Amino acid sequence: MEVKVFRIKGAFEKNGKREEFTKEYRGVRAEDVKELVYSVIGSKHGVKRNKVWIESVEEIKSEEAEDPIVRKLSL
Repeated sequence: MEVKVFRIKGAFEKNGKREEFTKEYRGVRAEDVKELVYSVIGSKHGVKRNKVWIESVEEIKSEEAEDPIVRKLSL
């Protein structure tokens, strides 16, 4: 199993407002990272899963990661 870096883009709705987000996480599969996004957004912002929309999940090289923690863990 190889751990990869994924960039997730999407949006969520809270109090009638749409908030966009871009997150980077490490994971084995894209499905695992999607679950993590639902969990983190739901817990941090108090949003239910049906109010979170994931628009894209792309695998990126570890050097392309903008999050310094993800980049450092990947190298």
